[in-house]
Amino acid sequence: MKKVFSFLSIGFLFAVPCLANPYADTINAGLSLPKGFEASKVSDGIGRIRHLLVTPEGVIYARTSRLYKGNGILKMTAQNGDGKIDKVEGFSNYTGTGIALKDGYLYASSDDEVFRYKLNAKNEVIDAEHPEKIITGLWNKRQHESKSIALDNNGNIYVNIGAPSNSCQEVDRGNGSKGRMPCPILDSAGGIWMFKADKLNQSYAQGVRYATGLRNVVGLDWNTQSNSLFVMQHGRDNLLQDWPQYFDAEQSAELPSECMYELKKGDNAGWPYIYYNQILHKKMLAPEYGGDGKTESPRAKDFIEPVVAFPGHLAPNGLLFYTGNMFPEKYRNGAFIAFHGSWNRAPMPQEGYYVVFVPFKNGKPSGKWEVFANGFSGVKVVNATRQAEHRPCGLAQGPDGSLYVSDDNKGTIYRITYSGK
Repeated sequence: MKKVFSFLSIGFLFAVPCLANPYADTINAGLSLPKGFEASKVSDGIGRIRHLLVTPEGVIYARTSRLYKGNGILKMTAQNGDGKIDKVEGFSNYTGTGIALKDGYLYASSDDEVFRYKLNAKNEVIDAEHPEKIITGLWNKRQHESKSIALDNNGNIYVNIGAPSNSCQEVDRGNGSKGRMPCPILDSAGGIWMFKADKLNQSYAQGVRYATGLRNVVGLDWNTQSNSLFVMQHGRDNLLQDWPQYFDAEQSAELPSECMYELKKGDNAGWPYIYYNQILHKKMLAPEYGGDGKTESPRAKDFIEPVVAFPGHLAPNGLLFYTGNMFPEKYRNGAFIAFHGSWNRAPMPQEGYYVVFVPFKNGKPSGKWEVFANGFSGVKVVNATRQAEHRPCGLAQGPDGSLYVSDDNKGTIYRITYSGK
């Protein structure tokens, strides 16, 4: 049975033809935004919201990393006409990250399985207690265990299976520990697997390793212009801690790049054998496999190039291609990325905790990336992750073209609109 709670601290705005957001917070919910944009908090303190979606009817479905009042999926609706959500329904007894809506089904992942729920004509779950289990038995080794998902338009679902390792060392994160060759993790993790979206009880045997050499992907989205999958990889850590003879503190903080990749079937991004240096624009030989921080991998041509390379350790957790009409033309079909924020850039300040935008044209990046929404952390300088009040995680597009950003630290959901004023 669905559990229903009422809260006054959550808000949601239905589409309004005048474009302006009448409920925008006076200081844009603490965020700094480009001119003409406004922000408001549409929820606060409701679980630890990971990924989320908004239905055509304006209902939010959100996943939580911890059970909230016994539930891992929250359905949030507004009924009283003032833009504030006053009804929250919860269901599912498993936590997780991935959630998607496609062809009459709501898809949701735990850390080792993927389920789907049949929807009615109003995109409401028909039977919350009896979902169909479509994928089971995926690796969950308590490191990079979240299973993010995306669906294409040909009946396939793509699942990230993160590597339970930093760089496939003999001793994980061990000082000077060599990398295992070949890396045995890649058989079952460290990549994207493709399954059928409508077939029940699939396991590795029924899936296809679509792309490999990806340490961990939390943000991914299907680009309808290029008809291809784009992903954001979390780059490896501990260059200074494990290899101080090759890297100083500044290099370890800035490297390696957090990379956006466009994936085709059979692609290999190179983890753990290489890392990408966004300063040199080269695929470097990882120190675990004989690198010294200066040597390009002799196998560089075997691995795909990133389409965008960001600074290190920003932790990209959300990726969304914007297809709405509310925002100005420059944002149309471009990519928004939610950076969760770093933890291992010390002694330099931590970085991230913002949403960036990458312009696209014809399915390809067409300009430099820029910070779009900042201020989530609530402090000017973050020296330790615990200082950050909010950490962006998921992204969703509303039926009116507004942008939603989730925070998995305090359970806040932000809504960003454009009025042009």
